[in-house]
Amino acid sequence: MAKFDRNPVASSSRDASRRPWLYWGLAMGTLILGFADLVRGGETLAPILLVVGYCVLVPLAILR
Repeated sequence: MAKFDRNPVASSSRDASRRPWLYWGLAMGTLILGFADLVRGGETLAPILLVVGYCVLVPLAILR
């Protein structure tokens, strides 16, 4: 017999509380990769990663 979740609100609020941490993690990972590539002399990938990190993912993390 299948087990059903009796409180769907609790599971969705649990997922919603993890979502900002996911966005912040993606933003920080992108920024770290961008700075690491910048240190090693990257001229193409580093600026792209930093712009995406600062202009897309950080504001997205703040707004979510």
